[in-house]
Amino acid sequence: MRAQATEFLRALRLHRETGPGTGGPESPVDAARALRRSARRISGTLHTFQSLLEPDWAESMRPELAWLSGTLALEHAYAARLERLLQALHRLSGSTPAGQAFPARPALPERGSLTVGAAKAGALLDRQLTLARTRAHSTALQALGSGRFHAVADKVAVLASEVPLAPTAAGADPRPLAAAALGRLTDAVAALPLVTAGSPYNSEALVHGLSPDPSPHPQDAPWHQVRLLLRLHRYAREVLHGTGGTALPGDGREPGPDPAEVRLLAAGEALDRHRDASEAAAAAAQAARTPRIAPATAYALGVLHADQRHEVEAARYAFQHCWQKETVTTAP
Repeated sequence: MRAQATEFLRALRLHRETGPGTGGPESPVDAARALRRSARRISGTLHTFQSLLEPDWAESMRPELAWLSGTLALEHAYAARLERLLQALHRLSGSTPAGQAFPARPALPERGSLTVGAAKAGALLDRQLTLARTRAHSTALQALGSGRFHAVADKVAVLASEVPLAPTAAGADPRPLAAAALGRLTDAVAALPLVTAGSPYNSEALVHGLSPDPSPHPQDAPWHQVRLLLRLHRYAREVLHGTGGTALPGDGREPGPDPAEVRLLAAGEALDRHRDASEAAAAAAQAARTPRIAPATAYALGVLHADQRHEVEAARYAFQHCWQKETVTTAP
């Protein structure tokens, strides 16, 4: 936690040095990303090892770090979502070659009919997501200048020099807490519909997303939860084994990259793709609900939504095969 607090302070200094007009080699976006990453790791460590920390301090820090991390993530998320959707539109309409690492999708539309509405669909998505990104950028700037953020930064600065441990923490073994984090992950994965994920395409997912109901897709929530639990498990491994789960001299393992960590990273990447495709599909469906858009535009957005839901299924399929190769059922 002290190391991550130091990273937080380093990122904060970088952000101040790379603000608008400074002309530094690093961008404010990079600094904000580093701030978000360190805040997320500190928060994850608090979540798993909270019983070893001073209770009042931990309870007050966790929601503040979650607020900061979530606020800083939005601008990048909207930008990445727009880029993903525009690239998919180009691919589907034949503007770029469609490389595939997954079984061919059934019943792709005629590209000529799709091209009619693709340009207007892209323009609509550009307007909506650029506006959302601009608002998120303003919100992030306001957050970083707020008294709330400075209070968080002050607490992290104290954490960089001294971790507020609970009186019972002296001599405590953190491994059972890390094992509990792994147990929660394993249980959540066991509850996933992996049999459904073993089938490349899930028509129920498409039907729900194209309905008038704008609520989040009900099939996605358990997968998003597994993604969060996998991240917490990886952070717990970092506490036990060092940054990134890499084996360190003297910790009883061979120095160098940890094969289990490599597999966990692959599983996490599949779940990241799942999250990105799920949110992109929701954005396409939301755009399709825009009043008074042309039928060709709505059609292109519907095809785009179906494409991203297929990507969701592909990510689930990839995670299933990756997880079956995992050795994370052993003690962390």
